[in-house]
Amino acid sequence: MKIYTKKGDKGLTFLADGKRVSKADLRICACGDIDELNAVLGLCRAENDDRFLGGVLSKIQGELFVAGADLSLPADTGKKYPRIGRAATKRLETSIDLIEKKLPPLKNFILPAGSDGACFLHLARTVCRRAERSVVALAGQSVAGPNARAERRAGGDNINPEIIVYLNRLGDLLFVMARLANKTEKIKEEIWRG
Repeated sequence: MKIYTKKGDKGLTFLADGKRVSKADLRICACGDIDELNAVLGLCRAENDDRFLGGVLSKIQGELFVAGADLSLPADTGKKYPRIGRAATKRLETSIDLIEKKLPPLKNFILPAGSDGACFLHLARTVCRRAERSVVALAGQSVAGPNARAERRAGGDNINPEIIVYLNRLGDLLFVMARLANKTEKIKEEIWRG
């Protein structure tokens, strides 16, 4: 298979249903943010020797491929396609609960600092939050007020809503993973003293 096809040279690309859209389309931007997050998680795996963290991150990378595939096709097309489900989000919650048991309670805001592994996890967390915002924008969920439901239907794109929940929980998980990485490296968390 050739790496370059020249089909995207005019700024267009294909969705999973064959529809051509701009590479600046919100759906493509959301998929790109998830792809970037996946790449940053690869850096996190390279910088963290902890087997538990590595295993969790590896599983998440596979789930992010599913999330990208899920987003590449509107949720109501009826086509069989991998979808992010509640079970994936539940796995993230279980990991958060396991990690939090190993950490002291958080009583202050902390700076995203510490070991290289922790810093990469904090970077991944911020990329995750951007991906979450992109998916929310795609879904039209940023609309608020008394007419929000009607406005979402009119302006939003049809996505699997579990992706938003998954990304929200993933951001939380990456935060506690960064804290654990610092604890494992015996690096004290830096408290923000605003």
